[in-house]
Amino acid sequence: MTNTVLDIENVSRVFPGVRGAAPVRALEPTSLTVAQNDFITVLGPSGCGKSTLLRIVAGLDYPSSGRVLLEGREIKGPGADRGMVFQSYTLFPWLTIAENIAYGLREKGVPKAQRRDIVASYIEKVGLRGFENHYPKQLSGGMQQRTAIARALANDPAILLLDEPFGALDNQTRALMQELLLGIWEREQKTVLFVTHDIEEAIFLASRVIVMTARPGRIKADIPVDLPHPRHYTMKTSPEFSSLKAQLTEEIRLEALQADGMH
Repeated sequence: MTNTVLDIENVSRVFPGVRGAAPVRALEPTSLTVAQNDFITVLGPSGCGKSTLLRIVAGLDYPSSGRVLLEGREIKGPGADRGMVFQSYTLFPWLTIAENIAYGLREKGVPKAQRRDIVASYIEKVGLRGFENHYPKQLSGGMQQRTAIARALANDPAILLLDEPFGALDNQTRALMQELLLGIWEREQKTVLFVTHDIEEAIFLASRVIVMTARPGRIKADIPVDLPHPRHYTMKTSPEFSSLKAQLTEEIRLEALQADGMH
């Protein structure tokens, strides 16, 4: 397959024990292939290694075994070919919204006029026109997260990595952000790996939902989501959506019970 963007090959992560404690197996050997334009959501109980896996792909952590290939090249550290959005708003407080979005482009040496055009187009796409010269602290959480998404996309990464990016938002804002991200994905056809513990969010956004087991995490199920695009929020009440939700709820519930030792 030539359109594979990301190859996770038998990646595991063991953290050394603290003060003589036994080592912690965060991630069992895990393999996953992500094709171009795939929108993959990774779902699992708390502490199952979802974020560890994402951090390894981002180059912020290293596998204890196995390797990760992005477009055929092994990941050895962070790089501009991956756009990362975290749950906490990681904007530079001293830069304006426009300067935050332009940050990566400036680092890459993109000429000023071209930078301005790219920033303007993303300001438009994430609905922040009129806020270009505001500072992060002047914006709501949802607007800060839109800025973070625009900043990640402006770099035109090979893959967008999101770690529970809407986790800190209220339900209404969260639903709007899901639609915004999905709209951008439908238009731009980006490749996305998105970690969440919200089952509805996982289904609504994804072309595939990956379910992870309780710690030590491994992939338990890889479920295609064949719901049509463009997706409208009313789809969340459709029979197809409900049946996927029931299936995933059961998968996750079993894992949560395992994690609590209640099996």
